[in-house]
Amino acid sequence: MRLERHENATSFLERTSDFLLEREAQHNLILGLAARLRTEPRLYGEDPYFAVALDGERVVGAAMRTPPHNLILSEMDDDAALEPVAADAQAVFASLPGVVGPKEPVARFARIWEERTGANASIGIQQRVYRASEAILPEGVSGSSRPYEEDDRSVVLAWMDAFVAEALPQAPPEDAGHWLERNLSSPGSGVELWVDEGAPVSFSGYGGQTPNGNRIGPVYTPPELRRRGYASALVAELTKRLLDGGRKFCFLFTDLANPTSNSIYQRVGYEPVSDADQWVFGGRGSHPH
Repeated sequence: MRLERHENATSFLERTSDFLLEREAQHNLILGLAARLRTEPRLYGEDPYFAVALDGERVVGAAMRTPPHNLILSEMDDDAALEPVAADAQAVFASLPGVVGPKEPVARFARIWEERTGANASIGIQQRVYRASEAILPEGVSGSSRPYEEDDRSVVLAWMDAFVAEALPQAPPEDAGHWLERNLSSPGSGVELWVDEGAPVSFSGYGGQTPNGNRIGPVYTPPELRRRGYASALVAELTKRLLDGGRKFCFLFTDLANPTSNSIYQRVGYEPVSDADQWVFGGRGSHPH
């Protein structure tokens, strides 16, 4: 087992694309982010990190990071890859805010990281990856979808802040304004709104374009406007538009603690694929190892 570090997204994808594309839904976060970093390597202000675990010449796992965000792990075809990945990440970064990826590999990585660094690892959010190859449009929902317009800026920023406060275990490194600018400026990404009686009532971002798919999210409806079908209808319409535009799949992540989102998306054509967890590392101590 050996680890190969890559200087840029292009060489990383050349090495890993076959491995990652065998499970495109599970790897949609890595694939979408790495594709964007090919053209904007310092998208988040720092050099990205790419590592590939190899058994001989066979890729058995991959990891990447855009500091100051979490480390992202791929599926691991051999658990023995986790130790060298952790050792290399520790050599490069010393500490990490957390790790995200497929449920079993990230849990094992978190334990290894605790042992290596003395950090305290805890589950931040448990998610499920969904994939749709068709969209089922719900009937009887009032309103319609439309793309983001500049006049929507204040409401989308407020809703994004509300989404972060409600749904995420820790605030992301970039604020809502940076998220919005990045989403609006990137090919294959954007923001869509559901409008009822002339007023926005729900929004969804989309982006993370993979070779065959697009990721949808975040999706947010203010509490006082929920249970009217707005989010379901918005995601269904956006999914249909992306599929009609040539995408084979759309992907999304749901929070397993939110049974509503896990049921509504299945009704509009999404099927569960796998589980993905985010672990948070706190108490950044260190001890000899």
